[in-house]
Formats: sequence, structure tokens, C-alpha cells
Amino acid sequence: MTNERNNENQQTNNSIADSVKNTAGSAFETVHNALEATENVAMKAVDATSNAVNSVTGNNNDRDNQE
Repeated sequence: MTNERNNENQQTNNSIADSVKNTAGSAFETVHNALEATENVAMKAVDATSNAVNSVTGNNNDRDNQE
């Protein structure tokens, strides 16, 4: 009887541990995806800024060449 109860407790503990592990894995995956999304937005902003600077610089160069 005691051995049977110990086995049931062991199975319950393993189930709880697996549940915690899976929850933590899901949480880390969510954070990782959020960081990737943030990085993508930031890089698009950098690209847009770079394009704007190139456009202004190109316009200035064109004006300099016309003078």
C-alpha cells in the first residue's frame, strides 16, 4: 500500500514538474517572439531613417551640382 502511494505521489510530482517546465518553455518562447518583433520594428525604423538621410544628402548633392 505504501509503495503504491509512493508511486502515485512520484507520478503526480513528475506531472507537476513537466507542467512547470512546459509553462516556462512557453513563456520564454513568447518573450523571444516579442523580442524578434521589436527588433524587426527597430530595424525598419533604422532603414527608414537611413533612406531619409540618403534622400536629403542626395538632394543636397544635386543642388550643389546645379550651382
